[in-house]
Amino acid sequence: MTGITALDEARAFLSTTKARGAKARVQQALDTATVDRALPTSPVVSELLAGAPLRGGAVYSVHGSTALVMAMMAGPSAEGAWCGVVGMPSFGAEAAQALGVDLERLVLVPDPGREWLNVVAALVDALTVVVVRPPGEVTPGEASRLAARLRTRGALLIASGSWPGSEARLEIESNAWTGLGDGEGLLAARQATVAVTTRRAGTTPRRHHLWLPAPDGTLRTITPPALTTAPTWQEEAVG
Repeated sequence: MTGITALDEARAFLSTTKARGAKARVQQALDTATVDRALPTSPVVSELLAGAPLRGGAVYSVHGSTALVMAMMAGPSAEGAWCGVVGMPSFGAEAAQALGVDLERLVLVPDPGREWLNVVAALVDALTVVVVRPPGEVTPGEASRLAARLRTRGALLIASGSWPGSEARLEIESNAWTGLGDGEGLLAARQATVAVTTRRAGTTPRRHHLWLPAPDGTLRTITPPALTTAPTWQEEAVG
């Protein structure tokens, strides 16, 4: 898929959405987000943000976990928000659904090409949550132009990777998979340490321990004794 084709398809989606009447519902959700400046947030994500909700008009960057990106999408999606995912061809729709993302209101643009920023801007005009994996470094100018659009629309951007001026940066520092024994068994759950740095709290990160996911497939905070659960399989690289 070329960049131009991806942009055309994004615009075609917006046109089709408007034609079948769903655009009005999307706009209503956006108007509410603009007024309240707060979006529905799952409990585990709110805990990572020190009890704060996700903010419309802001950017959050996530490093090392697509599951955490999905968890951030799930709160708004469960309350009727439309979401879009740009530049993530391996994004697992079934996994997203299991974490609470409504696939009926999900737009996927796997390969936006060079026009990725224009595709994101087009989706921001009509969707409440847009996820993007930038193909390279985002310049301050690019971030600034899109930030103005996000504030106007009250939309939320989640960057899978670095993003200048993000409201919060969530990074997986370490992983430990459970369920794999000595040459046998299946990976059943993952314990992760997440370092969270927010603009309001300064540069010192706060660390949280999560099941990402837990053995039952959910995402939740780990109590300290669970950190020693065995057997585990340590993972050096996160992704």
